[in-house]
Amino acid sequence: MSLDTIFDTAFSDPPREARALVLMGGGARTAYQAGVLQAIGTLLGLQPRGAERFPFRILVGTSAGALNAAYLAGCATEGLGAFDQLAHFWGQLRSPHVYKINLTPWAQLSKWAAAFSLSRHARAHGAVLDNTPLVDTLHHVISLPGIDQALQRDVLDALAITASSYTSGVHWTFCQTRDDAAPQTWSRPGRRAEFQPITIEHLMASSAIPFIFPATPLWVDSHREYFGDGSMRQISPLSPAMHLGATRVLVIGVGQPERAGLGSEHPAAPTLGGIAGHAMASVFHDTLQADVEQTVRVNQTLARLPREVAAALPYRTVEVLAIQPSQSLDALAQAHAQELPAATRRALGGLGALRGGGAALASYLLFEPGFVQALLTLGEQDAFAHKAQIEAFFGGRSIR
Repeated sequence: MSLDTIFDTAFSDPPREARALVLMGGGARTAYQAGVLQAIGTLLGLQPRGAERFPFRILVGTSAGALNAAYLAGCATEGLGAFDQLAHFWGQLRSPHVYKINLTPWAQLSKWAAAFSLSRHARAHGAVLDNTPLVDTLHHVISLPGIDQALQRDVLDALAITASSYTSGVHWTFCQTRDDAAPQTWSRPGRRAEFQPITIEHLMASSAIPFIFPATPLWVDSHREYFGDGSMRQISPLSPAMHLGATRVLVIGVGQPERAGLGSEHPAAPTLGGIAGHAMASVFHDTLQADVEQTVRVNQTLARLPREVAAALPYRTVEVLAIQPSQSLDALAQAHAQELPAATRRALGGLGALRGGGAALASYLLFEPGFVQALLTLGEQDAFAHKAQIEAFFGGRSIR
């Protein structure tokens, strides 16, 4: 989060406490977020009257995190039950619901032939995989009318989805608010915001993992641009929540500060899949950690100032709680890699993406029940491990 974001939002203090939920990207790994939220729903449901309301006013999502955010927005009027519904959705999801791999009969003879066929498909279509099945899936599970209903009924203040423009290089945040709301847009070097109804096309654009899924066209500034995964060029993932008036931000990522080494003591040179997995880890994680650290530093600095000095400054503190996996998702993916459909398994095997460091790449595509359930379970465990911090985040009341 940049200082100019803090400066600008300080002059428009929200009229009430506004909790924001920020969901980062990571393909299939974002099932972890559903596990965290299901556990939080359980904890909040134990509070008096806790089950009667949805606990976030602002939802911000990037990449597959955008799909989770939009899903929650679509059923936010159902209160904490929205978290159980999200976990159920992930439990039913399978790889064919998200993508398909187009291989000729000869390419299915070996993993090397499959990898070669994928490279030809990538050159022809700009992506390795075909994600048209995801379009149908999202049309069936994301309630766009439900999003509008939650906003009009004052259950939510805003839903924001981020995507990165291949055309201009600008990182865009698309925001939907109530019809009578008059939010202020923002523009920073390399990143801008625009207020418009969220559509399935916005979700497809935000979740278009580079090289893996094709770009999606969207209209901005009265012209068409092509967009890819919102995690690319995302230098300030907490910024949209701040601009939309958040006073507290819960952010759930799916990366680790240090990825677990899965090789031997004398590792071989990295495979193509290993290099791709390393690049994905950088895209989906590093900016979040830096943004959270800067927010904490600003809060600590303001807390050390005399009260009258802090009150005179054009800044305000924003509480941030970050939850990320306590175990290696790469290792989990390697343990469940054999669940992938046969064609995908052959192709990824040819790229060296089913073992060692290459398993990181497979983890973004493993929409299979064993891996998803392991992520849901880990998310629940990590949320319960953060019980004290969650209590403080939601107002300091004891959760028994």
